[in-house]
This record gives sequence, C-alpha cells and structure tokens, in this order.
Amino acid sequence: MPKIQAEALRVLGRSLLVANGVPDAEAATVARHVVNANLAGHDSHGMIMLPNYIERVKAGHIVPGAPFTIVQESPTTTVVDGNWGFGYVINERAMALTIQKAERNNIAASTVFRQGHVGRLASYPLMAAKAGMIGMAWADSGRSPKGVAPFGGREARLGTNPWAIAVPSNLEGPFCMDFATSAVAMGKIKLAEARGQEIPLGWVVDKDGDLTTDPAGIKDGALLPLGGTEGYKGTALAAMGEIFCGILTGLGFGVEPSGRHNDGCFLIAIKVEAFRPLLTFRKEVADFAHYLKDTPPAKGSQGVLYPGEVEHRAEQARGSAGIEIEEATWQKLGALAAAGGVAMP
Repeated sequence: MPKIQAEALRVLGRSLLVANGVPDAEAATVARHVVNANLAGHDSHGMIMLPNYIERVKAGHIVPGAPFTIVQESPTTTVVDGNWGFGYVINERAMALTIQKAERNNIAASTVFRQGHVGRLASYPLMAAKAGMIGMAWADSGRSPKGVAPFGGREARLGTNPWAIAVPSNLEGPFCMDFATSAVAMGKIKLAEARGQEIPLGWVVDKDGDLTTDPAGIKDGALLPLGGTEGYKGTALAAMGEIFCGILTGLGFGVEPSGRHNDGCFLIAIKVEAFRPLLTFRKEVADFAHYLKDTPPAKGSQGVLYPGEVEHRAEQARGSAGIEIEEATWQKLGALAAAGGVAMP
C-alpha cells in the first residue's frame, strides 16, 4: 500500500473534486474532513470514500453548491435543509451556527436533513469542544437502504446511527467518543473487502442469518447491533438515533427504495461556563482521564486509554509517517486523476 503525507492527500482530494464540478471551497472542506478521518485512524471514512462521493455527484445525489436553508429557528434551535449538498459542508455550517447560539444562550440544538454523508461524526462535536463547549452529534441515513438488523432479527431495519460527544479538557488530545450503534460502521466492512481481509465473527450475518467472516456476506445480509449477546442495547441506541435524526428531522423511518443517501443529524452545543468555570472543568476532565489511565492493566493489555486517545495517537503517528492507502482505493483514485487531468502524488 502506498504511504502518502496528509497534505498531499488533501491536495489530491480537493483537485479530484474540483475536476468533477465541485466548487473549490467545498472541495477543500470535503478533502480536509476525509483526510482528517484517515489521520485519526478511521480509514473507513477517509480517502476510500472520495470515488463514492464523485459517483454521487455525477448521479445528482449530491449537489455541489447547494443552498443552506434555515426552515425554522428560535434563539436556541435551528432546522436546516441542506438541499442535498455535501454533508461535510452543510453539517459543519449547522454546527457553527449551533455554537454561536449556545454562546449567546448557553445551550442550542439543531436538526439537519437532506444532506450527503457527513463522514467521521466526531468532527462536529470537536468544533464545540474547541469553543469551550460540550458538543454532541447523532446521525442516521434517513430512508436510504438500511444495513443493521435489530437485536433478535436478521433483516436490516436500522442504520448504523453513530453517536459522538466531545468535551473541552487540558489533555493533549481530545476527550471524545464516537461510535456506531452497530457492531462496527458499514465503512469498516467495505474497507476490509477492499483490503481482502476477513472480518471478526460477530460483525455480520449473511442472507441466511449465519455469522460470517467474509465481508462480502453483507450483501443481502446485515450488520449486527452493538453489544454482542447484549445487542438489545445497541438496538435501543440505534432506535433512539432514528427518533432524533429521522423522525424529529422529518426524514421518517424505514426504506424508500428509490431514495438517495441522506444523513439526518441532531446537533447540540452546551456552554460549560453556564454550569462550571471553564478552566476548572478542563482541568478536572484531564484529571479524570489520568485517573482512568492509572488503573493497573488487565492481563494481556497495554493499559487503559481515555476516550479519544486512540485517535490522538494515530494522528500523531500518521501525521509524521504518512497515511497508508489500500491498493484498491489508490487505483480508483488514479483512474479519477487520469480522467480529470489531475497529478497523483
């Protein structure tokens, strides 16, 4: 697999998007988000997604330059129609507006509908954490095809419905959680398939309802909910995600077969200063993280990591050594570059 520096990948991603009709500013935003996902170790949301986004632009499923429409608002709430724009662009703007309202009113929330894939969900709560706030984001895929079987079932009825929260702290890296409410994100299955790797037993059931280690088994099969033998917990979280991001946004639930991918989102920003002095809070969160890390390691473990530490370590390592891109993705990017007259790194 080629190993490429992050800035070179940003330039490549931006150039490929511009060559396919995406305005330069939007292309830069999308490229920044996908490469940041690679840096954080979440390759399933990184450069592997760019060919898919370009396909969606060509099909009219993503509309470059789409307007950002506020359908309804109050001093603390906003309802945003993304008009099928890039999710990265629409959702980032919606989170920035939510943060502005929380700055004035201590807490604010927004719903966003009719937008493309928003990528690594932690990106948006992290915006709030940088502003001295607690940020939260939840997402689902509207009425586009589902991928997750509810606990006790074998047919996909739910989205992966990720949930992310970030808080400000004095830690070197962010204190942040970000996880799908399924066993793993769908992108991790696609990544394993692209790399010719097996997947762990317990992620996917095939069309017959049998557990499989073959990522191709997801075709006509389903992801399992988070929690394994206690998967009812993951199902409950996913169902709540459908409520907040599907029903509250007006996208609805279930599947509309001709529908396109549509990330409905629910965003919150909470001003820490409305509850505690920010400097005190930041220090205590860091102290808490160190308290967790001081736990003696279990047998076979290298020790406890605070939420977000894995991503921080990956960003440090990959920011220095470069990012490995699987050969299948690199070939797709190369074909797009040749068609668009874009130089490969």
